[in-house]
Amino acid sequence: MTFKELGISSAIIKALKENGIEEPTSIQEKSIPFLLNQGTDFIGQAQTGTGKTAAFGLPLLQLVNPKSPQPQALILSPTRELGQQIQKQLFRFTKYYHKIFCEAVYGGASLDQQINNLKRPTQIVVATPGRLLDLVDRNAIDLSYVKTVVMDEADEMLSMGFKEDLSKILRLTTHKKATWLFSATFPEGIKEIVKKHMAKDAHRIEVNPFNVINKKIKFEYILAEQKQKMETLNWFIRQQGDARGVVFTKTKAEAQQVAKQLHGKQFKAESIHGDLNQKERDKVMRAFKGNKLQILVATDLAARGIDIADLAYVVHYQLPDKTEYFTHRSGRTARAGKTGVSLCIVSKRELSKLDEIEDEFGITMEQIFD
Repeated sequence: MTFKELGISSAIIKALKENGIEEPTSIQEKSIPFLLNQGTDFIGQAQTGTGKTAAFGLPLLQLVNPKSPQPQALILSPTRELGQQIQKQLFRFTKYYHKIFCEAVYGGASLDQQINNLKRPTQIVVATPGRLLDLVDRNAIDLSYVKTVVMDEADEMLSMGFKEDLSKILRLTTHKKATWLFSATFPEGIKEIVKKHMAKDAHRIEVNPFNVINKKIKFEYILAEQKQKMETLNWFIRQQGDARGVVFTKTKAEAQQVAKQLHGKQFKAESIHGDLNQKERDKVMRAFKGNKLQILVATDLAARGIDIADLAYVVHYQLPDKTEYFTHRSGRTARAGKTGVSLCIVSKRELSKLDEIEDEFGITMEQIFD
């Protein structure tokens, strides 16, 4: 199926092609026709890296009225980085389309500046829940014109403690016609929000995990006991030349330690984790996006919202506790039609966990460096 067949404007399709997006993903094929034509509540379950932003973003761009200066769509995001990324993608998609203005508001930035920005014509607002409520308290944003509310990465918003904020925002948007919820998992808290704030007949789709894995990712693993892991990582990165990648750990302490050790081996590496304040995090991300860093070491939660072009590989220095995080991590590479490598560095006792991942996602990992 093509984007044209899904109902997407030729002007937007032209911009998609310029950004290397040629064919719709599974979540886009299942979501876009319904969201464009039905205008009712919608629930989409799919992992990170499956193209959810375009799945809800493209219909929104075609549904809002560019001649009205008021916010007609609200996209809620768990992190500042994801919010910024959504705003940038929507901006790119409208290069040849009508002028539709999208403003991102989030904590850690000047509230006064964001208030001033919202005085300009703004059809779509992307917001972290806490900052949006700050703006509402200051009468800086009028939600009465909002017709569509999108909750992106809803499970992460709950895990970050935004459940009450989400409920309050959904109560405040009294004139909305539709609520669209996208989530990788459906914990009890999500079910409660769906039951309380969404229609009983909300349309629901789920992307099968076997369709989630990007076929352009090569999956590999190396056997190495804990004491050998750093040398193994060192060897692998040197094999990649100047290519850039992300190394994933389970804990903040491990992320800091791995980055420090890589730095000691003359790699340009830094870590992001929950102990960094927003200013420190922004500094690291600017350096990585600006090609001043080769390697980013990250925990799973801290990596939400990261979307860096041309990442050649991801390394699972420690396997994630939740198998769905494996696709979140792996989806950071092989974007926009490019290829990439997802490498697991595992000990012998972790091989059973590797088998679980292979079985769940229908993939086969090739052992290297035996």
